[in-house]
Amino acid sequence: MDKFRMIFQFFQSNQESFMNGICGIMALASTQMYSAFDFNCPCLPYYNLAYGLGILLVPPFILFLLGFVLNNNISMLAEEWRRPQGRRGKDPAVLRYMFCSMAQRAMIAPAVWVSVTLLDGKCVTCAFCTSVPVDTLGNASHPRLSQGEIQRVLARIPCKEIYNGQQLIANEVAVRYLRCISQALGWCFVLLMTTLAFLVRSLRPCFSQAAFLKSRYWSHYIDIERKLFDETCTEHARSFAKVCIQQFFEGMSTDLVAAHCHLPRKAPAEAEEAAEKLLGITDQGTMNMALKSWHRCKPPLHLHPPALPTGNGWAGEGQPPTHPSAPRKETAAYYSWV
Repeated sequence: MDKFRMIFQFFQSNQESFMNGICGIMALASTQMYSAFDFNCPCLPYYNLAYGLGILLVPPFILFLLGFVLNNNISMLAEEWRRPQGRRGKDPAVLRYMFCSMAQRAMIAPAVWVSVTLLDGKCVTCAFCTSVPVDTLGNASHPRLSQGEIQRVLARIPCKEIYNGQQLIANEVAVRYLRCISQALGWCFVLLMTTLAFLVRSLRPCFSQAAFLKSRYWSHYIDIERKLFDETCTEHARSFAKVCIQQFFEGMSTDLVAAHCHLPRKAPAEAEEAAEKLLGITDQGTMNMALKSWHRCKPPLHLHPPALPTGNGWAGEGQPPTHPSAPRKETAAYYSWV
């Protein structure tokens, strides 16, 4: 039990760990869904191909979209992409990093589904049973069957209980032939996905590590800033509701006093604390204006450092101060540019 608790705490440690855990659960769920899925090939010409390819490709597309839906960063990415320019510029590299990060995680479950489906071989057997080379594996000179009848017979290969073309081609031979091709494609797909993941993980630091670190840092910053803004708004809403309720009951105090009821007075410290949490925003219109201002013109990522001396002597206007010289403390500022 302690191990599961440690794993759960690790998944909750940060956003990336949480999403990795979600993707791992989705990958396991995809295998369980396929094992529980009742595969029934229609065994009809032109329908087998649509059914087999549909089972092979449609569920991975749904799992891919579901991976985006379960990712909390999708709303943050859309908000950052669609928001006005305002006082803070939008970095396309950060947006690309966020999208690629979500796409890589969302691809895990579809890749597992495609791999399991190809290695099992039922979809390929159903979709391409009419393409079995009868000339090589069977008796293509069967005199009593036309080309259309041969297609109808081959379409029944996945349905062993209704297959009646043993004179044309043995059912076991055709199924084994298609399953071997499907398994070969499955292992090639697994090898391709593993090679791509290895190349992305190993070669990316060799070319753009500095740009990758900057994009990753600011992506984490946007996530943390959004969480802190939500927490601040929640705290303000709690304080606002508390003050509104207190004012309502204070307004009813006249009736209570008339009924000879004595109300406990609120401590001044509690009143000051509630006023501080409101941050001077005490009406609905001002709060709505603050929320719109945050969306339209977010504050720039600049913490107002002091003016720095330049090569000519002063930053800004390039002119020395006009007030008379006076003894002042000398301060040295050290800046590191990355």
